Formats: sequence, C-alpha cells, structure tokens
Amino acid sequence: MRETVKKIFTHYWSPYIAMGLAGVLSALYFGITNTVWAVTGEFTRLGGHILQLFGVDVSDWAYFKLVGMNGTTLTRTDGWIVWGMFIGALVMILLSNNFKIRIPKQKRRLVQGFAGGIIAGFGARLALGCNLAAFFTGVPQFSLHSWIFIAATAIGTYLGVKVVNTAWWKGKPMLSKGNTAAAPSAAKKRIVQPYVGAGIALAYAALIVYFFAAGKTMLGAAAIFGAAFGILIERGQICFTSAFRDLWISGRATMTKAITAGMAISSVATLIIILVYGLEPITKIAAPSTLVGGILFGLGIVLAGGCETGMMYRLMEGQVVFLPVFIGNIIGATALAYAWDHLGVFNLLAKSGSKINLIPLMGPYGALFATLALLAAGFAVAAYWQKNYRFGTGFKKGDTTHVR
Repeated sequence: MRETVKKIFTHYWSPYIAMGLAGVLSALYFGITNTVWAVTGEFTRLGGHILQLFGVDVSDWAYFKLVGMNGTTLTRTDGWIVWGMFIGALVMILLSNNFKIRIPKQKRRLVQGFAGGIIAGFGARLALGCNLAAFFTGVPQFSLHSWIFIAATAIGTYLGVKVVNTAWWKGKPMLSKGNTAAAPSAAKKRIVQPYVGAGIALAYAALIVYFFAAGKTMLGAAAIFGAAFGILIERGQICFTSAFRDLWISGRATMTKAITAGMAISSVATLIIILVYGLEPITKIAAPSTLVGGILFGLGIVLAGGCETGMMYRLMEGQVVFLPVFIGNIIGATALAYAWDHLGVFNLLAKSGSKINLIPLMGPYGALFATLALLAAGFAVAAYWQKNYRFGTGFKKGDTTHVR
C-alpha cells in the first residue's frame, strides 16, 4: 500500500492512463452539466470583467453575448473548471515535492511567452475553442469544426517550430553553473510542501461540501471535475503543444498517441451519454475562422512553450515564464472579443460558417465509426512517424530504430 501511494505522488503517470481517464471524465461532465471541459471561454470572460473594473462597457460586445457574461468567475461552472484545474495541479505538485520557483535565464523568454500567449488566446477564441473545446472535447461531440481545428493546429505548430529554431528567436546561449547542493532552507521548504498541499486539499474539499450543502450542485460538480482534470494533466504531464511540436522536432509521438486514444475513449462514452439521456451534442461553426484560428493557436502555443493545459500545471510548478503566457492568453482572447464585431472579424471569417455535426449527417453509429476510423488513422500515422522520422533527415527508409 505504501509503495502504491509513493508511486502516485512521486512518479508521473502514463499519459495513456491520464488521457483515458480524462476522456471518461469529460464525457461524464457533459452528461451532468450539458457543457464541455474548456478553459479559454472563461479566460475571455475574465478579460471582460477586468475591462469592466476599469469602467469599460462591454454589454454590447457581440462576442461577450455569445459566450455569456452572467455572474462572476466564482459563480460559474466554467470558472470552477479553471480554478479547480489550477488547484488540483497545485495540490499534486506540492504533495510530490515538485514546487520550485524557476526563472528563465534568458529574460527574453518572458516576452516571447507573453507574445505567444496573446497569439494563442486570440486564435483559440477565433476558432471558438482551444485544445479542449475545439479538440479533445470537440471531437467526441462529433463537431466537424474540431477536425478543421486539428489540421490547422498542426500547420500552426509546424510554423512555430520554424520560428523558435531561428537564431534571432533563440538569442545568445547562456552557460549555466554547475549543480550545487540545496540550501538548508530550500530543503526545509520541500519537507513542508506535502503538508501545505494536504491543507489546500482539505480546504478545497470543504468548499465543495459547502457548494452541495448550499444547493449549488453544479458549482460543486464543476469544482470536483476541475480538480480531477488538474490532477490528470499534471500527473500525466499532458501538453497538446508537445503532441505536435515533438513530431516536427524529434519524431516522438507518445503524447500524440495518448491524446488520440483519449479522444477515442471519450467519443464512445459521449455517444452513450447522448443516446441514453437524449442530449444534443455541442456543435460549433465550421468556418474560415476555424482554420485561421487553429493556425494562430498552433503558432502561439509553440512560441509560448505550452498550450493552455500545459501552461496551467507548469505555472503551478513555479515556472515563472508561464505567468506572462497566462496573462497573454487573457489579453489575446479579449482582443478577439473586441475585434469580433468592432473590427469586422465575424463578418470576414465567421459569418459564412455553419454548425455541422456528424450525428445528423451519418447517424449516431456512422458518426462514431467515422470518428474512430479517423482517430485510428491518426494513431497509425503517429506510430509510423515515431518509428521512421529523424530530425534533420526526415523519413529514412529501412531505419528500424525508433524513439520510445
């Protein structure tokens, strides 16, 4: 028993297990709340609330009407999905003694992360979803826009890799000093971390009990699922950026395959819930905005060094560079909300789009078969890519070695 507990808190989990569980939980969350696991919609609302604090009237902004601005981030289920993810990840990091303030040696990384966050936030909201709502939870909703977004994200990450590999982006290399023994105060802090993590977990559990006792069951459910998602992304080190970026750089496809497997599991579970409870799948418009948004999102997450999920748990680990990424995400999403109607983005890129769902087109089982077939094809391509791709040389015939 002690060994099992030790592994849970000292060893990272297989991304296949993490994404498989996330796929099941995201389907259950949809069945309970009729909403999907997502984060950037709430980032956008946060931006709107910040503008309101400074006296800006956003009541007539079309995008805020689209995403809804009722209540506050602490009274919305989407808010507790976000804060629950932060808290769940932080608790696991503290319990495993992994929190440490890390400041990048190259201060330019802070600016680059900020710029990447803005681009990613703008692109995600242009496409009406990020790597979750327009990707991991979008595909199991059988929404066509998700497949456009995935393809566009692949293009964007490829472009991002080209940018970050240039000399002007990397800057001058900085030599690091040799390892030194940890100071006594640092060692003491690491001993304290699990106790702090346990205290935060107990306080959060008390908050959840309060939600249910006060009749705020949806907030309680969102707080539970948010924490669960945060635990899974941190323990599995789930980052959609690496799922694409690693393909272009090293050929490594472990994260790609794990995310694909998770979407397959979630697709089956989501369809069961749709059929049993008679729910309508959540469908977003497929339009030029989906393509452009996906490309910008893919570019931005590579420049930032992480997607929304990766940014969240890395920030909780103490990686300071992801604070400007988070702020940039909010700014980028808010900028899109302004540009949506004030600068004509909706008329130019989104107005011509339409909501297309595979279930009405193909029937529930046809939609599931098509989705699983596409995911299986993607998994096979990723496996082939990992086995044969070598950075700098491309695909090499007859090479039987591969990255595990």
